[in-house]
Amino acid sequence: MQPKVNLQVSGPGTSAPAPDFRPFALGFRPFFLLAGLSAVILLAYWLGVLGIGLQLPAYYGAVGWHAHEMVFGFAAAAIAGFLLTAVRNWTGRDTVSGWPLAALAVVWLAARLMPFCPWSPAWLLAGVDLAFLPLVGICIAPALFSGKANNLVFLLLLAVFASANAMVHADALGFAVGTAAVGNRLAANLVVFFVVVIGGRVIPFFTEKAVAGFQAPVRPRLEALVIISLITLIAAEVWYPLPMVIATLAAIVVCTQAARLAGWQHRGLWSLPILWVLHLAYGWLILGFALKVAAAMGGVSEFAAIHALTVGGVGTMVVGMMSRVALGHTGREIEVLPGMGIAFVLINLAALLRVFGPLIVPAAYTHWLLISGALWIAAFGLFAIIYTPILLRARVDGRPG
Repeated sequence: MQPKVNLQVSGPGTSAPAPDFRPFALGFRPFFLLAGLSAVILLAYWLGVLGIGLQLPAYYGAVGWHAHEMVFGFAAAAIAGFLLTAVRNWTGRDTVSGWPLAALAVVWLAARLMPFCPWSPAWLLAGVDLAFLPLVGICIAPALFSGKANNLVFLLLLAVFASANAMVHADALGFAVGTAAVGNRLAANLVVFFVVVIGGRVIPFFTEKAVAGFQAPVRPRLEALVIISLITLIAAEVWYPLPMVIATLAAIVVCTQAARLAGWQHRGLWSLPILWVLHLAYGWLILGFALKVAAAMGGVSEFAAIHALTVGGVGTMVVGMMSRVALGHTGREIEVLPGMGIAFVLINLAALLRVFGPLIVPAAYTHWLLISGALWIAAFGLFAIIYTPILLRARVDGRPG
């Protein structure tokens, strides 16, 4: 049972109690809710396209719509929610809330709906969708410029992310040819990069907080190698995608990421689902980079690597992070809520079947995709059911946010 907020009756000389309904009090609230719901709806519609022939709008193209919306829809919502919340913690300065935050959420939502509106001109759809990421940057820039310089990397990340989106729309509008695929690939890699950067900050921190006796090692040289090697790999995939180059760089990334994760290990963490889900998510990233090596050498399909990184790494990290952050920022105990342990298992099963099913039985490719998609929907559906009341209601401790 969720704890209740004790509200005092206001009288003369006292301020009125904060309303219980607070969907726009802080950035994680609307955007974690939108990320959870979009994970369900976007995948369900995509499975409908594959399974029963639902029609997709022509603007992005069939495969292009799925790739674009999972990155610039689902993942972008989760990133926005995290940044709009975390930046306030990092800098001590408030980020956008209230009606401006609601307007930002409307921009995101409009960009998801407009492709299905036949009366919506293509230039307007492009303008609305392209506006979202720069607006997120504008919302967090004042706080970031007042804090530590190393946090400014997130503005650069958003700028490159927005540029990748511009490549997709340039292709869709006929201003360029073949840039949509490059833009979607770059964006997916940037989401993985974001997960690596944030994972490096929060996973050892959360582990120290939750596991008695654990202290994360300080390894600045390894941390630099982790970031530099991944940036180099992403750049090579976009501008110099020779198989041996990709295989070599991906192998270096595997080694640096594995060394990083090994330093965060402690046997005590595996009894805490809200913690081990983050470690498993990072493990999926390492597996994804290892599969990139195999794919570059011709051993497996590239889709195995892509979905290990996205379904396994990004999907598992998003559901794990949103679950924990929402508890902490609503004043609740940091513990797995009833049903969320099942969601953590389901998202990992979805990744396992999506990555390895087609490798084991290629002839059943569509069946593996449908089953994996159903498990993904179930995992995020549980998150939406369990966390919607938490995300919409005021903090249980009465504090703002």
